[in-house]
Amino acid sequence: MTTWTDRTGNRPLALTASSGIDRAAHHRLDEAWLAAAWSHPTTRVFVVSGGQVLIDETPDGTTELVTTPSFEAPLTEAHRYFLGTDDDGVSYFALQKDSLPGRMDQSARPAGLREAGLLLSPRDTGLMVHAVALENWQRLHRFCSRCGERTVIAAAGHIRRCPACGAEHYPRTDPAVIMLVTDDEDRALLGRQVHWPEGRFSTLAGFVEPGESIEQSVRREVLEEAGVTVGDVEYVASQPWPFPSSLMLGFMARATSSEIDVDGEEIHEARWFSREDLRAAFESGEVLPPYGISIAARLIELWYGKPLPTRPGPVA
Repeated sequence: MTTWTDRTGNRPLALTASSGIDRAAHHRLDEAWLAAAWSHPTTRVFVVSGGQVLIDETPDGTTELVTTPSFEAPLTEAHRYFLGTDDDGVSYFALQKDSLPGRMDQSARPAGLREAGLLLSPRDTGLMVHAVALENWQRLHRFCSRCGERTVIAAAGHIRRCPACGAEHYPRTDPAVIMLVTDDEDRALLGRQVHWPEGRFSTLAGFVEPGESIEQSVRREVLEEAGVTVGDVEYVASQPWPFPSSLMLGFMARATSSEIDVDGEEIHEARWFSREDLRAAFESGEVLPPYGISIAARLIELWYGKPLPTRPGPVA
C-alpha cells in the first residue's frame, strides 16, 4: 500500500482539524484533580443527548457550541465525561442526559454532527466528536460482555468496569474502509445504496472484518458490492465517524476489471463516471453529490479536480 498525496490538503477534512484540546488522559483516574477541575470557575460544560448538542449563532455570524460554567450545568454525577483542556488551562466536560436543556433566550437549537461539523470551529467540533462518540458507546455497552453484570463508569467516562468479575471495557471504534475506485480510463465507480433516494451516489464502503488487513478489506468490499476486482490500493486520510462508532479509512483504488455486478443487498446501482459524465449529471440533477462533511466527498474531489457542488436542503 502506498500513500496518496492529498492535493486539496489546504482544505481541512471535516471532523479532523486540530482542535487545540489536550485530552489530558493522565488526569482521568485522578479523582481529586477532576473534582478541582469541575469546580473551577473557568471550566466549560455542555450537554450531549442522542448524538445532539445545542449550537447557537453569534452576532458576528459564526456558530458555536453552547457551553456553560459547571455551576450552571444540570446535575449528573455518573455521566460526566472529561474531554480535556485548552492552551489557556480551561477544562471541558460533557454531560450525558436523556434530553437537551431548554434555553430561555430561545436562540439555541439542537444539532447533530452532520450539520454542526460543517458550522462549528475546530475546537468545538473536536469537543463534540469526542462527546458524541463517548455517549454512543456508553449507551450501548452498559453490561459486561464477560459475565453480563451491569458495569460502572470510570476514568471520567473512558472506561466501564465490571464490579462482579473486574473486567475493564474501553470505548469501541470500528474500522471501516471507504474508497474511490478508478479504472484504466480514469473513470470513477460510484454506487447507490438500496435505502438511498434516487440520484444519490457516493463511494463504496464497508467494515474491516476480523483477521483482515485494510487492503484486503478494500478489495473484498468492492468485489462483493459491485463485482469489480481491485489491484493497487493507496491510503488517503482517515476520519472519525461516530455514527455510532466508526473510523473511516479513505483510499484510492485501481480496478483491474470494469464489468459491474451489484449485490442488490447493499448496493442497488453502480456506474462508471468520467469527469464530464459526473459534471453533466450534477448540473442536470441526475446525481446528488455527497455531503461535504463526509470523507466520501473529499475522495471524489481528489479525482474530480475541484470542489463538488453544494447540496441544497436540510442535512439528512
